[in-house]
Amino acid sequence: MSDQTQPKRTRRRQLMVALGAGASGLGLGWWLQRPTPQAQGSDADSLAALWALRLDRPEGGELVLADFRGKPLLINFWATWCAPCVREMPEIDRFHREFSPRGWQVLGLAIDSPTPVREFLVRVKVGFAIGLAGLEGTDLVRKLGNTQGGLPFSVMVDAQGKLMQRKMGETDFKQLAGWAGKS
Repeated sequence: MSDQTQPKRTRRRQLMVALGAGASGLGLGWWLQRPTPQAQGSDADSLAALWALRLDRPEGGELVLADFRGKPLLINFWATWCAPCVREMPEIDRFHREFSPRGWQVLGLAIDSPTPVREFLVRVKVGFAIGLAGLEGTDLVRKLGNTQGGLPFSVMVDAQGKLMQRKMGETDFKQLAGWAGKS
């Protein structure tokens, strides 16, 4: 084998690895942005399970989810250890600030232990309600259509209690505002 053939093979191999990594990245991006499949059972059953919940609040007291019925609602399932969840928190808070005067409610359900959530909320202030769903919250995530159980997961419910949108993966203000505009 000549000395010139070896560098050509090395460059070709590097190019193939780079192309494979790029294709994998594109595939992962598509997979995270696609709509999540519907869970087993009806939306009404899933929402009935949601409305029946009573969760602890990080600051103390109880969060009664039935109190959120009758107005449009954005629910975001998140965790302190989830980097995309942490990145999107300011976007969700902006949605809360700009859309609550229009009747929208926002609810964050932490799929996490109480102590890390409390510590996080000391550093990152949000104006919307947070409930401590704990690891049991993953069951609710699956009932609401996120069969993979990944985070973050966001759901929009209209004032009549119908599921309007659901998405696994990071959201931003523009996307949330677009969803809310369709209601």
